[in-house]
Amino acid sequence: MPQISVIVPTYNTAKYLPKCLDSILNQTFQDFEIIIVSDGPDEDHKIADEYSSMDKRITVLKDIKKDLGGARNAGIKIAKGKYICSID
Repeated sequence: MPQISVIVPTYNTAKYLPKCLDSILNQTFQDFEIIIVSDGPDEDHKIADEYSSMDKRITVLKDIKKDLGGARNAGIKIAKGKYICSID
C-alpha cells in the first residue's frame, strides 16, 4: 500500500501534463501512486497511457464526465494511499 495517492484530474491539459507528471515522478520520496483521471481529449488519454506504461505506480481512469469534483471523487474511490492529495 502506497503512503500517498496523488490524484491528477486532466481535461485538455496535454501541453502541461508531461511536465506535471515528470515533476511528481522525480520526487525524492517514492512511496506513492498516481491516479490520472483523464476526461479527454484523446491527446490527454495518449499521454496518460504512455506514462502508465512506463511506471507501474500510475493508474489511468478515462471519461468520467463529472467535472473536476467528480474526477477527484473517482480518484479517491480507487486510491490506496494512507494520504491523498490532488494536483490540479
